[in-house]
Amino acid sequence: MSAQAIAQVVQGLPKFQDPNLLIGAEHFSDAGVYRLGDDLAMVQTVDFFPPVVDDPFVYGQIAAANSLSDVYAMGAQPRTALNIVGFPDKDLDLSILNDILRGGAERVVAAGAVIVGGHSVRDAEIKYGLAVTGTVDPARMLTNERARVGDLLILTKALGVGFITTANRGDRCPAKTLEAACASMIALNATASEAAVELGASAATDITGYGLAGHACEMAEASEVTLEISLGKLPLLPGAREVGTAVNFTRAVFGNREHTSERTGFADGAAGSDLLPFVYDPQTSGGLLVAIAPGDAGEFVQRCHGGGAGMATVVGQVLAASDKRLRITL
Repeated sequence: MSAQAIAQVVQGLPKFQDPNLLIGAEHFSDAGVYRLGDDLAMVQTVDFFPPVVDDPFVYGQIAAANSLSDVYAMGAQPRTALNIVGFPDKDLDLSILNDILRGGAERVVAAGAVIVGGHSVRDAEIKYGLAVTGTVDPARMLTNERARVGDLLILTKALGVGFITTANRGDRCPAKTLEAACASMIALNATASEAAVELGASAATDITGYGLAGHACEMAEASEVTLEISLGKLPLLPGAREVGTAVNFTRAVFGNREHTSERTGFADGAAGSDLLPFVYDPQTSGGLLVAIAPGDAGEFVQRCHGGGAGMATVVGQVLAASDKRLRITL
């Protein structure tokens, strides 16, 4: 669903009054958080979607990594997961579902968590994902609400997944470009999450369906600041620029741009840049956007690179609040 639709629905839901509910649906955070004790809280999230690649095992890996990412965005450690499956068992061989589930299990094991069960329904279209539970110390929890003026913004994965997977569906994507995108989507955000917590990052969120612009606006609004992002600093997946053209724009690209348009300002001719669409491109299992003090940014990037997040890059900074929540420059 679009961000506008979700916002409209959530506004009509009852707000739960519980002193132990630290993060609820109204916060538009990456996951819900419920306190179990002074130094222990439970982090919960759920996500699932149709296949973005043809290989069922790789699709399972991507869907699981995407679901786990919300827990990492809160600075938490995944503990348990439940499979969520929609599958047309009358039309497709069950070996396909077996491969999907094996792919998901591989990523859960890599995260140090366990699958404890799940639920499946017959569906006309394949869908797969996880409901994930993690744990975190509330005093060390990351949220999208505390970005500080003067912090630098670091994006831990390259952009372009949406354009690449769309091009692949239309047989317009080179094999090496798709391979790079799959490797990025499969990668866990564990190293970036751990480093962000240990180095005292002020805020974090993961970049998924609303694109960099959408999730950056959410962080800016929650933190009551303005985020400035430089298009020239954005890390792009190999081959992404070649396929990041209008023929590979999805409806979500236009939806993300419309949803953020009134909150976005441009400088230095950024509004006409051919790099601009990448801030609206919906990401599947994207990286974390982390706000961190300038003195810690270099070490954070080094830790990310050393832990396999080799595309982690400083892409902007946190400014005092202005009339726009997002400022895009060249």
